Amino acid sequence: MLLLISALIYGLVFALLALGVYISFRIFHFADITADGSFALGGAATTAMLIAGWSPLVSTAVGFLAGMLAGASTGVLHTIFKIHGLLSGILVTTALYSINLRVLGRSNVSLSDAPTLSKFWADLLRRVLGASERHNLFGWMVGVQDLSNLFALTLLVGLLGTVLFLFLKTNLGTAMRAAGDNAQMIRALGASDKILLIFGLALANGLIALSGSLLAQCQEFADVQMGIGMVVWGLASVIIGESLVGSSRFGILIAGTIIGSILFRMMIAIALRCGLNPNDLKLITAVFVFLALVAPRWLKTLKSRFNTDLVGEADHAQGL
Repeated sequence: MLLLISALIYGLVFALLALGVYISFRIFHFADITADGSFALGGAATTAMLIAGWSPLVSTAVGFLAGMLAGASTGVLHTIFKIHGLLSGILVTTALYSINLRVLGRSNVSLSDAPTLSKFWADLLRRVLGASERHNLFGWMVGVQDLSNLFALTLLVGLLGTVLFLFLKTNLGTAMRAAGDNAQMIRALGASDKILLIFGLALANGLIALSGSLLAQCQEFADVQMGIGMVVWGLASVIIGESLVGSSRFGILIAGTIIGSILFRMMIAIALRCGLNPNDLKLITAVFVFLALVAPRWLKTLKSRFNTDLVGEADHAQGL
């Protein structure tokens, strides 16, 4: 049960990362590597603010805004300075490694003595359910910290997913989706596809940085290398979600992305529980991403061959 609760909590945290990757990769078709740097930036900025005595809410907001700035920087490099999108992300991510070190002051900073959103949620749950440190959840005893994180993150991710869905249905959101599909048409209508791309990347990396901020507060420490491989993690969640929902409607895809993040985290947790070395986590992640990329194509090919064989057999039977 503890494995399931932990997988759900971190799956919800990484769901915000997956939503950010969904915006950049699926809406704008932009290969944004900035995610690795902005994820760590969100954790670093929030941690620095918490250590300095700021409230968890303000610190989390600063982490979100820092991520938006990182994403906008990538967009400016690509649209204004005409640097290839992939290289723009690599440049910003490389610069963010040093910036994150500057912000944190050292490679790893603990938040065990600082106020965090996770601790605030736990205190709020104690006021509601009593001072007990363990509570019954479907017959299992779960710690108040894990239980509060699970409830609060479920509400937060559900709220942000709904807000993103409603935003993408506004005029600005529709223009962003149209710019990703056909930038020439947007320019013909008098809108700036460059500004839309910059804003879209800023929003995407803001969500990614928010994910890093929440992760730092849930695990009570921030590390300068915590963002390594996050773009792959987010992409895997998006692909798994798309395969599950099997729909092109962006509202359903947003829900599928959140579910995909949770399932992907559970797959990783089960793999580690089965005895795989934690040092092989990145390798396991890469294998899962590979399977998520090629499995739909294989299934489609097998289905096509199966249907062809059925038609052939039917024609043969009619000939007899």
